[in-house]
Amino acid sequence: MPNMYLPLSGNVTQSFPWANYFTINVGTSANPETERQALEVASYGRQLGRLADVVLVLLRHLPPGTKLDAHEAAAIADLKSMLHEIDKVKARTAAAAGPPTA
Repeated sequence: MPNMYLPLSGNVTQSFPWANYFTINVGTSANPETERQALEVASYGRQLGRLADVVLVLLRHLPPGTKLDAHEAAAIADLKSMLHEIDKVKARTAAAAGPPTA
């Protein structure tokens, strides 16, 4: 199957259920094998989700009265809004999947 090259950085290898049908190669990595092994530990979504969780913790612990300029306040509001929307998607997909099986 041919590789598809998209305008993104890094040699990205992500597992998808339909990956047996074709390969998507979105760039180069300094160490593709390390990248592949890291993705076996946690997907990009999980890695970003964990980072987002930490950022939210840090934001909750900003000292009271911390002065933010309009750009900083907007960046925080945008992040919180995006994470809220992602949580809604997760809730919808979890509900659609039904209860977990043992």
